[in-house]
Amino acid sequence: MKITPVRQDSDNLADLVVRGMQDKKASDIVVLNLKHLKNAVADYFVICSASSDTQLDAIARSVEEEVEKSTGQNPWQSEGRQNREWVLLDYVDVVVHVFLRDRRSFYALEELWGDAEISFIEEETAVK
Repeated sequence: MKITPVRQDSDNLADLVVRGMQDKKASDIVVLNLKHLKNAVADYFVICSASSDTQLDAIARSVEEEVEKSTGQNPWQSEGRQNREWVLLDYVDVVVHVFLRDRRSFYALEELWGDAEISFIEEETAVK
C-alpha cells in the first residue's frame, strides 16, 4: 500500500526549512513573507548564509532531509550545486536560498523584496 504524503501549507514548510538550516548551523537566517505581495513568485523566501562550500552543501541537504522526512516532498527544482556558491531549492510555495556569505551580499535578495514582511531568525546558542 502506497501512502501519499499530506501536502503541508507554506507556513509549516517554511518552519521545516528553517529547522533544516539550523541543524547545520546556518547563519543570518531570514524569512521573507511574500504572501501579501502582488505578483510574488512564492509565499516565502527563506535565505541563509554558509561560511564554506562544504557547509553550503550540508545545509541544502539538511533542508531536503527535514522536509522529506516530515512531508514526503522533494524540491520541485534544485539549482547551483555545481557552482557551490548559491543553492536554490524550489518547493513552489517556499523557495530556499543558501548562499556563501559574499555571494549573498552581492545578490542582496532581501533588498529586491523590500515590501515583504521580514523575520530574522535568531541563531541558536549552545547550552553550557
